[in-house]
Amino acid sequence: MHGKTLLITGASRGIGRAAAIAAAKAGWRVAVNYIRDEAAAREVVAAIERQGGVAAALQGDVAVESELLAVFEAAQRLGPLGGVVVNAGVVAPTARLAEMSAERMRRVFDVNVLGSYLTAREAARRLSTRLGGPGGAIVVVSSAAARLGSPNLYVDYAGAKAALDTLVKGLAIELGDEGVRVNGVRPGLIVTDIHASGGAPDRAFTLGASAPMRRPGRPEEVAAAIDWLLSDAASYVTGALLDVSGGR
Repeated sequence: MHGKTLLITGASRGIGRAAAIAAAKAGWRVAVNYIRDEAAAREVVAAIERQGGVAAALQGDVAVESELLAVFEAAQRLGPLGGVVVNAGVVAPTARLAEMSAERMRRVFDVNVLGSYLTAREAARRLSTRLGGPGGAIVVVSSAAARLGSPNLYVDYAGAKAALDTLVKGLAIELGDEGVRVNGVRPGLIVTDIHASGGAPDRAFTLGASAPMRRPGRPEEVAAAIDWLLSDAASYVTGALLDVSGGR
């Protein structure tokens, strides 16, 4: 146990959950952020504690600045912050752009863009050596949708994730000589609950068969990429976007 704390937003399910469990195995103390499903977040904490790790479930909406600040403060009570995984995200039911309401798009952009940028900002404020921090690593969870566009599904979500690709490139340069590495992963069709929230629970399986690897991915496969980017093994990697998409 190296004693450093890793905050993962949206860690009660899917990729965030898998990343939390993998990080704990690698020695991180894990702050498991969630927005609504306290039982699921506590189950992640319990899974980490069963393997001898340290974790805490922290409620907060990343798109609400005051709540996010409280999450960061609580996370640092676990131990000194050493890394942040910017993972929280939402989709809405599949639709063409012409069918989308402003309210739907606002929520998608509030969580996926504003929430992610606020999370990355707070990570930078706390980790940058120029600002008195210890250095560390930030990993942003984008999506293959950022380069594929997700036509007829959710181009609003795809556009939001494209903003995260830009965040990775720009913030990596800003923090390049301040002890903080910033990288992103772009998952493809991964078997998680997010597809059900978009109205197509079997989407990963049906569309995953069209990937060059002829299958969808597992959350643990994305978590392994995140774990590597957080680790010292990736010490000369920053500003990178790693596709975990089966070749799509």
